[in-house]
Amino acid sequence: MNIIDQGQGELFLDPDPDKAREFFRTKNRKQVNKVMDLKDAIARFVKDGDYLAIGGFGANRTPIAACHEIVRQKKKNLGFAGHTSTHDMEVLSAGEVYDRIDVAYVIGLEARGLSPCSRQYMESGKVKVTEWTNYSLAARLRAAAMGVPFVPTRNVMGTDTIKYSAAKTVECPFTGKKVVLMPALYPDVSVIHVHEADVYGNARFRGIAVADIDLANASKRLIITTERLIHSDEIKRDPSATRIPYFLVDAVCEVPYGAYPGTMPYEYFSDEAHLREWLNVEKDPAEFKAFLAKNIFDCKDHEEYIARNGGMKKMLELRAKELLLFKEV
Repeated sequence: MNIIDQGQGELFLDPDPDKAREFFRTKNRKQVNKVMDLKDAIARFVKDGDYLAIGGFGANRTPIAACHEIVRQKKKNLGFAGHTSTHDMEVLSAGEVYDRIDVAYVIGLEARGLSPCSRQYMESGKVKVTEWTNYSLAARLRAAAMGVPFVPTRNVMGTDTIKYSAAKTVECPFTGKKVVLMPALYPDVSVIHVHEADVYGNARFRGIAVADIDLANASKRLIITTERLIHSDEIKRDPSATRIPYFLVDAVCEVPYGAYPGTMPYEYFSDEAHLREWLNVEKDPAEFKAFLAKNIFDCKDHEEYIARNGGMKKMLELRAKELLLFKEV
């Protein structure tokens, strides 16, 4: 295949599907009880130096409780997939847990503004950066889920993004036209937050999946955090509702309001006041250090974090707001 051009960015993970299969052959796919405390799951499955991916999209259905625990346990030297990463990246940047990142959309919290913490860390020189687009990262996960080393696309051609990526432009052997090859992305560990799961890891979530189905299939180790555990009989009653099957999952952690302060579709709305508080305190290093101590390092778990920021009263208000919005739609 004739390579016409290639990006100058570093490829952080090997896209070879056969090497990935060597790991997957050793993965336990038995239907066994995988329920454990989130603290134990992060300690067991997230190792220093791993490449990490986070499910959800933007501030929607994002496993923030897991991000807090990763920072709380002071994980270091992680790779990170910045696939429309907003508050999750803000949290991980505060802990400086990653040192290399595949960038699609980062630093911004969408309409809420830019994170000073994330921006400062990205500009510190401590982080290696390779650029992609949202679709590029989705294509890379799709390639991994398919078990192939790359997928051909026609995006990013004619942009500077491809220049700073690790993609390759080639001549299509069938048509002679240019296509861009997106290398497979096999995260070492991923965390996906869902609405419901049984003890084995069969997981349900409502709303858009974005790339989470491919992410689940591409990940070597997968932690599921869930709003609630349900009986496996309920899974069997409607198997078509299961979007992530048990044999992909390594740990199941019941974490009510685990996406807070983000949105969990049909469950609770985002805490916009608290997200603004994050953005404001980041401007003062001393204030931000005290803020992180209060909200992450001095908290035993996500439940205590919620208790320090309005508790169940606030959660019920956010739940009512979400349900009202959907009723109006």
